[in-house]
Amino acid sequence: MKKTEILILVVIAVSIAVLISFMGNLTTYETIASAKQKDGKSVKLVVKLQPNSVEYDAEKNPNFLKFTAVDTLGNTVKVIYHDAKPIDMEKSERIVLNGKMKGEEFECKSILLKCPSKYKDDLNAASKKIEKS
Repeated sequence: MKKTEILILVVIAVSIAVLISFMGNLTTYETIASAKQKDGKSVKLVVKLQPNSVEYDAEKNPNFLKFTAVDTLGNTVKVIYHDAKPIDMEKSERIVLNGKMKGEEFECKSILLKCPSKYKDDLNAASKKIEKS
């Protein structure tokens, strides 16, 4: 074999190894029920915050947040987050949680807040503009 053929085979082998290593770290969006079946595996949940369920005391332990999350199917789960509570968490429309199920609780590593869009159409304002025209 020529040196160029060997070099091409090595590059292909390294490329395949890199792709396989990236595939092992991928997380998927799951429901709470499917996340419970994947105990210990990294998943992402898209949830809403259950009203009045936040347990957070910045004076006692600023790096402990516990709350109940509800998914689109109505399933609930207790979420444990070992970091400071995100600002305006209660105002968020949706929350994306990245972490793992451990028993009946979700150990969250990161929280991404999905805030209400400022670009949503205000139907009342639109109808007033039409009436003025």
